[in-house]
Amino acid sequence: MIEVIKYPEKALWLALTTRASVLTSAIQKTVVTIVESVQSLGDQALFDYTLQFDQVKLERLTVGEEEFKSAKNLIGFSQMEAIKLAKRNIEKFHAAFCEQPQKIETTKGVFCWRDSRPIERVGLYIPGGSAPLFSSVLMLGIPALLAGCKEIILCTPPNKEGKVDPLILYTAELLGIKNIFKVGGAQAVGAMAYGTESITKVDKIFGPGNQYVTLAKMLVQMDGIAIDMPAGPSEVLVVADRTSNAKYVASDLLAQAEHGEDSQVILLSNDLSIIERINQEIKVQLESLPRQLIVKKALQNSRAILLENIDQCIEFSNCYAPEHLILAFNNSASYEAKIQNAGSVFFGRYSCESIGDYASGTNHTLPTGGFAKSYSGVSVDSFVKKVTFQHVTRGGFLNIGKSVEVMAEAEHLVAHKQSISLRLNDLIND
Repeated sequence: MIEVIKYPEKALWLALTTRASVLTSAIQKTVVTIVESVQSLGDQALFDYTLQFDQVKLERLTVGEEEFKSAKNLIGFSQMEAIKLAKRNIEKFHAAFCEQPQKIETTKGVFCWRDSRPIERVGLYIPGGSAPLFSSVLMLGIPALLAGCKEIILCTPPNKEGKVDPLILYTAELLGIKNIFKVGGAQAVGAMAYGTESITKVDKIFGPGNQYVTLAKMLVQMDGIAIDMPAGPSEVLVVADRTSNAKYVASDLLAQAEHGEDSQVILLSNDLSIIERINQEIKVQLESLPRQLIVKKALQNSRAILLENIDQCIEFSNCYAPEHLILAFNNSASYEAKIQNAGSVFFGRYSCESIGDYASGTNHTLPTGGFAKSYSGVSVDSFVKKVTFQHVTRGGFLNIGKSVEVMAEAEHLVAHKQSISLRLNDLIND
């Protein structure tokens, strides 16, 4: 059951959108120590931390060819086919948005264009604890490959046998990603950020993780290492009305809550009876979930809010800026234009978050914690830089030069003006 708040005044909305903070001073101190140790000790720190945190004594950090081969024998045919289907959909979606350069003649004889260049070395972090996220290999690996990144490093923690989850290995090999290292947590972020004897220093780090991973990414970003986004605990906001299916909505809220104890689910509605039915469904469905304790903890951080109408629900959602937004009611797509802040949006009763998490084609690596107000989810654009080009002809310089000369002089940048004047004088004398 989740707490129900009825008709809160708008002055209270900001407080209701606040996420619980999990980054204690003790966690921050631990992460700083881990990252600094990896930076100074390299591989040895990775071996030590793997023993300390994963209770595994590794002989080597890299995944060998024999481990790739055995992975295929440990997963079922239906799993392979499901992964292949998701791969096709994700490739099709992301490939459609690869930008093609266009030359623009801004003034006659002045040509400008922009083209993409891949980030050469990228690091992908794939969680591998109680729920190994092999789907994140698809979500991060496919756009990286479409972008043309030359080197892709993948770090994921080993299991108690010192091996990487076979589904992660199968998915990585399906994409052609071979540089996989048995390193998890903040130490993996430190290794990719600064490099070790085994792991190449990368130019940008991607991937979800727990609070230690999140803080490590933010820490190395302060040191000039690019990251995908400052992601935190996962979250969903569902808008429901009397046309919604209470059973479906409850399942979506529970699906999000099982991500972790620090996950948050928000239910908005203009109808108290649907909130009550959804809450009753949560109680029923919860009993059959194996991750019940995690879900119950997450639900303590969650709430259902009764508002006046659906327009007000959308307004509140824009204030909250959810990672996932589900509009679980009839004709929900008609509200598309009113949605300003969300990582990924799902319209209607069959567009559940799980579809987007795995196989619809969109990406599940999304901004959380309100960062959907200023960040986008991962795409091919996340793995490239945009370089601008220009080519000015003789005639183009004559058309634009005098104006630049005037502007440079107005800013008292004499050398700038002179670079124009020298050329103008030569062209006029010619």
